[in-house]
Amino acid sequence: MNVDRIKEIIEKSPNLSTALGMHFISTPDDDMCMATMKVDERNRQPFGFLSGGASLALAENLAGVGSSALCPGKICVGVSVSGDHVKAVEEGDTVTALAHLVSKGRKLHVWDVQINNSNGELISTVHVTNYIITPKEKKEKK
Repeated sequence: MNVDRIKEIIEKSPNLSTALGMHFISTPDDDMCMATMKVDERNRQPFGFLSGGASLALAENLAGVGSSALCPGKICVGVSVSGDHVKAVEEGDTVTALAHLVSKGRKLHVWDVQINNSNGELISTVHVTNYIITPKEKKEKK
């Protein structure tokens, strides 16, 4: 899945993805996309571990990038995100998220996202549902 067009949009202005240090990566698979995020002061809890909220944000943003890549010109928003965190990640490590498209409907996309540490160990599993919106055409002022 080529996410270069979406990466350009993300990198144009400050947003959650850039604030937390997410990097999105194209893959050769049409129903899969990937991202990495270094665990640092932007996304860790006070105890030095990756925040569970940052993991969920990584998964939701990655699924949004995937849906946006599949639906040019549409607005893709997360409507449901649920996850399980199974292992802690210390500051300094880098996590990799891999999102697999489970269902691609006209209005809903469902993704399963696995997040692993740099040793390949499972950190979190996250289920994301995106709602696909067709933007309203802007009317010209007379």
